[in-house]
Amino acid sequence: MLQPKKLKYRRPQKGRMKSITKRGSEISFGSFALKTLDAYWITARQIEAARQAITREMKRQGKLWIRIFPDRPVTAKGLGVRMGKGKGTPEYYAARVSPGRILFEADGIPLEVAREAMRLGAQKLPVHTKFIVRRDYSEEI
Repeated sequence: MLQPKKLKYRRPQKGRMKSITKRGSEISFGSFALKTLDAYWITARQIEAARQAITREMKRQGKLWIRIFPDRPVTAKGLGVRMGKGKGTPEYYAARVSPGRILFEADGIPLEVAREAMRLGAQKLPVHTKFIVRRDYSEEI
């Protein structure tokens, strides 16, 4: 699973997600992409589940790029722990995504295979997504 090698702060504050994405909103590497329509925290497990579903449908043909990285530790206190006594320990890592962010990109596969693969990957994610195709794409595979 994805997680950072090193962190500046072990237990950061949550912060707010209040704007649409400015960076990472264009297709950069592949011909097909999955774009989010919601703001949400996507966990490393959800990213990995979506990646597995997409690569399985692609039958390991073509190439897949993951455009998000879970770099935010999410803390939780144990069950039965009373109020107070400080912040909990980091439990898992998550990526904060805003509307318009590209999550996955793929290339080297036919359009219909890519559409179905991204649909299956989107089912593993907690956000509404949209399948998009590069403007200069032409079916020549």
